[in-house]
This record gives sequence, structure tokens and C-alpha cells, in this order.
Amino acid sequence: MNIVQRNNVRITGQGEKVIVFAHGFGCDQNVWRHVMKPFESNYKLILFDFVGCGNSDLSAYDSERYASLDGYAKDILEIFEVLNLKNIIFVGHSVAGMIGIRAAIKCPDYFDKLIFVAPSPCYINDGEYTGGMERADLEALLAIMDSNYLGWSSALAPQVMANADRPELGEELTANFCATDPDIAREFARVTFLSDSREDLPKITIPSLTLQCSDDILAPLTIGEYMHKNIPLNTLYIMKATGHCPHLSEPEETIELLGKYIGLN
Repeated sequence: MNIVQRNNVRITGQGEKVIVFAHGFGCDQNVWRHVMKPFESNYKLILFDFVGCGNSDLSAYDSERYASLDGYAKDILEIFEVLNLKNIIFVGHSVAGMIGIRAAIKCPDYFDKLIFVAPSPCYINDGEYTGGMERADLEALLAIMDSNYLGWSSALAPQVMANADRPELGEELTANFCATDPDIAREFARVTFLSDSREDLPKITIPSLTLQCSDDILAPLTIGEYMHKNIPLNTLYIMKATGHCPHLSEPEETIELLGKYIGLN
């Protein structure tokens, strides 16, 4: 199988250092378009679509392989191998951050830094841990998704994006959700929202950054604090940005904080 075609891999920019941008659930690589340009002069940029998303090869989707985040992490490592990448700065939005963690635990030598944008290791409240949702509420949300995916997307996307004064942002996220194959999206959603990566956090040996949005219905402020406390060598920035997609809603702030962390010059 051609891995580059499978994941619709795109390479841009110049420089020896590599930044890999990984999108979250319901999106594709296009969501990074607002933050790429300042990094293109000094870095080689790698973008891709997870299988089932964007312009990936839908025929490569395998429900068994992608029944856990490990299948997506394996895809990432295969991309790194085929492109002969090293010293990678991995930028993962939302669930892609957890996928990156699994890849980094398995093969840490590929990575230089990990950057998590609006991440969550577990979306479900559990004792003293505040993930943001009760399991029963999440199961109900997934049930609605199973019965009416397009309606679910139209209702949820604007809430996830927030920024009600800019409805075009919610409309873009809705369009992204609705462009994804519904059957694949439903399976990816369950993997995303029911996964628990908390035990992985202390295993990370690579320096990392957590970008925590100040008001995010999917990842409350306590998540950023939990990530920072439980990941060795982690830096935490609390963003002014609200919602779950700061790379779309506040690209300037996202660029500033990414650049500050990696030493963009």
C-alpha cells in the first residue's frame, strides 16, 4: 500500500527541522492552513489526513485496525518511516495529541517535541478527575450520532467551536463533520471519546507543550492542569482563545505560542 496516498500526505516549507501537524476528529489537514505560513521558511511541514478523513484513501479503512488509537498511531509511525523523518516536532489537535503520545511511547527516537492543542486524555468524569462529561451523557450523545449523524454534526459543531459572534467558524466545523463518511465518523467518535490515555501520560520522555483553551466544553481548564501535572517535562500555556479549535478561531495566538515554545526565529 502507498502510505503517502493512503494518508494524503502533503509536504511544504523548507529547512532541516520537521513539524508534523495532525488534525482532530471530524476534520482534515486543511484546518492548519491559518497557522502554517510563519513556519514554512524555517521548517519542513508535514500534513496528512487520518484514514477515513479528508482526502485519505477510504478503501484503507479497517474497523479492526482503527478500533483503538493504536491503529492511528501506527499510521503516523509508518508515515515517519516512509518519509525518513527525524527530530520531529509533532503538533496534535485534540485526539491527535493522544495518538501522538502513543506513537511517541512506542518509538520515541522519532520525536524532538510534542505539542498538544486542546487535548484531553479522558473526556469522562471519574472520581476526582474532571473530564467534562458524565459517561451516561456521553453515551446519549453517541446514540444521537448513531441515529442522525448530520443533525448531530449541525448541533454539536457550533458548540465545540464556540465563538458565537463568528458563526462562520461553527459553519466550517459543521461542514468538516458532514464531509466525513458517517459510518467511519461514528467509529472514530467512539474511539475518540471513550478512550482513556491517562496512564500513558507519565510514560512520555519527550519535552512537550500543552495549549489549553480558557473555555472549552470538551476540555475544561482542569484538563490542562492535569496534563501538566502528570506529564514529565511538560509546559502549560493557558490561551485567551475559547472553544476547542484555537488554530481556526485564534490562529495568531496559536502561532505566537507555538513559535515561543519551539524558538521560531
